[in-house]
Amino acid sequence: MFDFEKLDVYVKSKTYNKSITTFLLSKKLDRVTNDQLRRASFSIMLNIAEGSGRFTKPDKKHFYVIARGSVFECVAIFDYLNDINSIDDKTYRQYYEILEEISKMLYALIKGLVK
Repeated sequence: MFDFEKLDVYVKSKTYNKSITTFLLSKKLDRVTNDQLRRASFSIMLNIAEGSGRFTKPDKKHFYVIARGSVFECVAIFDYLNDINSIDDKTYRQYYEILEEISKMLYALIKGLVK
């Protein structure tokens, strides 16, 4: 088993990414928004995995910070989709809460590497 597979934040981000795949299959979003959400969602879990494989704390931190940036990107996309009424408030809130939790988990990982 690889180290990243043991991280709760990785497992949660993988579950989130699978739900995004289902979400995108059920929605008729424009190509750019669809692609951006898919890529940003995938980026979260991939950067967590890549960061866990780095040997130094600064290298690990760098990838976890990028993963957290992708979380923010996903939140912004959902905010936009909610504003243009492409999703309902319940769906927005559901994804917002998941992303908020992933963000907090990544923040804790990042802060743990600063010490």
